[in-house]
Amino acid sequence: MNPTRNNPQFSIARRRVLPALVAVAVALAFAVPAHAQQKVKVGLMLPYTGTYAQLGVAITNGFKLAIEENGGKVAGREIEYVTLDDESDPAKAADNANRIVNRDKVDVLVGTVHSGVQAGMVKIARETGVLHIIPNAGLDAATGPLCAPNIFRTSFANGQTSYPMGKVLAERGVKNVVTLTWKYAAGDESVAGFKDAFTKGGGKIVKEMTLPFPNVEFQPLLTEIAALKPDAVYVFFAGGGAAKFLKDYQAAGLKGKIPLYGSGFLTDGILEAAGDAAADIETTLHYGDAIDTARNKAFRAAYAKAYKIDPDVYAVQGYDAGLLFVAGMNAVKGDIANKKGMIAAMEKAQIDSPRGKWTMSSAHNPVQDMYLRKVSGKENKVTGVAVKALDYPPADRCKMGG
Repeated sequence: MNPTRNNPQFSIARRRVLPALVAVAVALAFAVPAHAQQKVKVGLMLPYTGTYAQLGVAITNGFKLAIEENGGKVAGREIEYVTLDDESDPAKAADNANRIVNRDKVDVLVGTVHSGVQAGMVKIARETGVLHIIPNAGLDAATGPLCAPNIFRTSFANGQTSYPMGKVLAERGVKNVVTLTWKYAAGDESVAGFKDAFTKGGGKIVKEMTLPFPNVEFQPLLTEIAALKPDAVYVFFAGGGAAKFLKDYQAAGLKGKIPLYGSGFLTDGILEAAGDAAADIETTLHYGDAIDTARNKAFRAAYAKAYKIDPDVYAVQGYDAGLLFVAGMNAVKGDIANKKGMIAAMEKAQIDSPRGKWTMSSAHNPVQDMYLRKVSGKENKVTGVAVKALDYPPADRCKMGG
């Protein structure tokens, strides 16, 4: 028997204490902002099948690693991921982006790889105002004529990774070059950036060759290159197609006869698949596996531990997308509805990246060092800096709206 249960004084005290406890509980509930009790929805619209599948996975891994290193939350808020396979299909891009933004109600849209798909995503981002972070696709217009306050890129503009190689070859005295790429936005803009620097330096483009994306029947084009006998060949390929091209170039007897160059995507993430066909290939890119800094070494160790595979440039870009998102969220104390505050913080952010510190241009494209790399074994070894703090194409092509 509880001696206090029927005690009148105990009953009176209980009636006084309970309302006080309820009041305290209510006060505490109101002291925590409503938004802090809700998960933040991150939409990952990336390729998870097809030739770019491994790129989509690496970007996803990198983004999630940045969040995990932040304690698995952002500004105290839990994260919910919504994933969608964009299939690298431009025809489905706008509908897919519209679905993940308006049906799934994501707070931030992260993607993608294929520049043609990116065009559809940019359209929806501009129409809806959703915060959009591009972790790969270099579609020049995204931070050019189609730029908007809510659109940011943590990777590169297509011409930005190829312009340095044009500069390098011109400075080496190379005179005649054949270019080859898939016929789509990324390929066209990559060749345009290379051509801009190469011709300014006195070089000449002998012929511009293309084939439809993702066609990998290279042999007729390689036969033509052999007949043209240029001083060098510049190409833009990535993913599984890049590995096949390198093997075909070697099988055609061109490796060692006509020097081959490309933007770094030619050799990034595919060295295991390409084998010795990739040996000694030089490229330019904003990252190299063996950048000798404590920051890069720590990142590579953490990524390898988490995913049992070494990271590549795509993983770095995904990671940096996560870092940029964290910077914005911390600035607004987790209130992602404060879009103006988020945007202002992301514009001013200096990202301490494995690639080296970088900042945002006024067009929301990274201003970053571009490295000269050479394949050595299973690494893209950095041999120098091709261009320091490159902002390309010029940010003045972007007329940022309010």
